[in-house]
Amino acid sequence: MPEIHGNIEGIRKSTLDELNALYDVQLESDVFVPQDLLESLCGYSASLNREVAVYITRFGEIADVFIGRSDSIDLPDLRLRRSERRLSMIRCVHTHPGASGELSDVDISALLSMRFDAMCAVGAGKDGRPTSAQCAFLDAAQEGQARRTELVSARRLPQAEWLREIEETDAAYVACVSRTEKATERAVLVGIESEESLSELAELAKTAGAETVLSILQKRSKPDTAYCVGRGKAEELSLRCQAVQADLVIFDEELSGVMQKNLEELLRVKVVDRTALILDIFAARANTREGKLQVEMAQLQYRSQRLLGQGLVLSRLAGGIGTRGPGESKLEVNRRRIRDRLTDLRRELEQIERQRNLRRQSREKNNVPIVALVGYTNAGKSTLFNHLTGSGVYVMDQLFATLDSVSRPITLPHGGKALLVDTVGFIRKLPHELVKAFRATLEEAKLADVLVIVSDGADPELASRHQTVLEVLDSLGATEAPRIDALNKCDLFAENQDLLPGAVRMSAVTGENVEELLLRVEKELDVGTQEVRLLIPFSNYGLLSRLHGMGSVLSQEHCETGVTVLVKMDAENVKFVCKEGATVLDDERN
Repeated sequence: MPEIHGNIEGIRKSTLDELNALYDVQLESDVFVPQDLLESLCGYSASLNREVAVYITRFGEIADVFIGRSDSIDLPDLRLRRSERRLSMIRCVHTHPGASGELSDVDISALLSMRFDAMCAVGAGKDGRPTSAQCAFLDAAQEGQARRTELVSARRLPQAEWLREIEETDAAYVACVSRTEKATERAVLVGIESEESLSELAELAKTAGAETVLSILQKRSKPDTAYCVGRGKAEELSLRCQAVQADLVIFDEELSGVMQKNLEELLRVKVVDRTALILDIFAARANTREGKLQVEMAQLQYRSQRLLGQGLVLSRLAGGIGTRGPGESKLEVNRRRIRDRLTDLRRELEQIERQRNLRRQSREKNNVPIVALVGYTNAGKSTLFNHLTGSGVYVMDQLFATLDSVSRPITLPHGGKALLVDTVGFIRKLPHELVKAFRATLEEAKLADVLVIVSDGADPELASRHQTVLEVLDSLGATEAPRIDALNKCDLFAENQDLLPGAVRMSAVTGENVEELLLRVEKELDVGTQEVRLLIPFSNYGLLSRLHGMGSVLSQEHCETGVTVLVKMDAENVKFVCKEGATVLDDERN
């Protein structure tokens, strides 16, 4: 059980119990220090005539509570471990009984040595009310220096401004570290499924910018409800995190809010799960307005399931007549804010989807076939897309290099036209929040006329990853379109390697057998089409331009009465153009 540290001699047990209750408080993420907490600290400070300090983490938790003397307080080492070149992720708020909130030189020294996010002093009047306050932040540009704010009224703290100052300071330190040493978080990976899944988690961590320093696999039939890996293993994990100086622990399973809270309390480092890691990567990769909205929606849906705590309830000095009533707990307020934002996001995405549907209807009207590139992430879809279209889509040897769906027209070997779509890569245990958020984008695969499943032929996990792609496609309802397997990176694996039967062995980098792939695509698109020779009269010359969008025009000649055209199209379009004034010159439809 947490305890009160420092000079507690002579303090009544009831008071210590009240102070101990602070450990159960969950603070709002958008508040530097709540006013009711500030008033409570000052009340205790005035009644005890001693300085009172709290450590507040970036997770909104009170990590430690200390009692000092009347004019000073000894601050112990931080329990959260972090690089000495980064901020500690903890802000210290302490009182000055019977004095102003002006920071002393000792306070600044503690800020520099402990590398706090911020050091805040609050004056506690004799009546127990906060008087004034001052805050200081480390100066990333000048090592060993600090920036002090102006002395302000403790009843009107610039909460948002001080939080923004922490963010800017941390960002400055990140930039400073990146210039001097590799600014990567040291991550410990934990899984309960398989080595393969854990290896993929390492790839995800690398993509997100973390350095894997340790991987731990504990095979279990199902996750422990409290710690995912069990209490004993979690305690062992805490010691191993200390040994490798880890900043971050990433779990290969999706953690509940309770699991995450328990693990962070025990490990004293940041804990994230596979879903949060993927969402973080998606947030960094999203470039379009739609992509950013989709990612934000997925993040909010993820957060809404992990809201814990009832907020700060400290009635010792607050409250009174006129303040009682049901009201809303902070948990309810957070949920309401998330619901409201989700409603706004859905409205914006629905508008974008309507625009997408209009474009889709236009393509369908012009009978432009859609060829979608799908497959496991980092299989080479974007490289193939660039090779076929001459585009400059971002390509990198990392997971989820492509997030936003991109489409470009292509010309098939015999002159036909099609629209090629590059889609977001799939992955095992794809978070359902992402599937929901990216529903409209993933429909490009569902509505495609041909699906090209691009696989990494050099991947030792080819079979399982190919099966994952098939399962995702089935879950999306993309079951009707013909599928073509394309084994990419054929220059990197043996020719006699028995992989996917019937697949096109090709290389998007060298261009080897890409033409064969296009011929396969063309053959699938030609199913149900026929060559027919038509006469387009001069009086209906505009129909000629429409033919190019409805099929493949192979040749055309002018004659006395109009233009004769040899075109490849399906029977329904032949009937349509005949109704519009075209004449079939020979019976090649049969």
